[in-house]
Amino acid sequence: MVNTLWLVRKLGDFSSELLSEGDVVILIQDGVLRWPTRKGWFVCKEDALARGIKVPQECMKSYDDIVQLIKEAKRVVVW
Repeated sequence: MVNTLWLVRKLGDFSSELLSEGDVVILIQDGVLRWPTRKGWFVCKEDALARGIKVPQECMKSYDDIVQLIKEAKRVVVW
């Protein structure tokens, strides 16, 4: 179960100090331009592909994956 699902549009606007155990971060829109390699952090597959960014498959979540995470999360925050 995901505690908080963070959908982050711009990485520079987001502070990882806000994260708790069991949180998942998905970088979307322009957030995929600077993706970190931390556990529990992913990029939106479609946004990365649209921007020509090469990201390892295991670090990507599709729109369908994101919808499923939204359903499962206790709380969703769009940053």
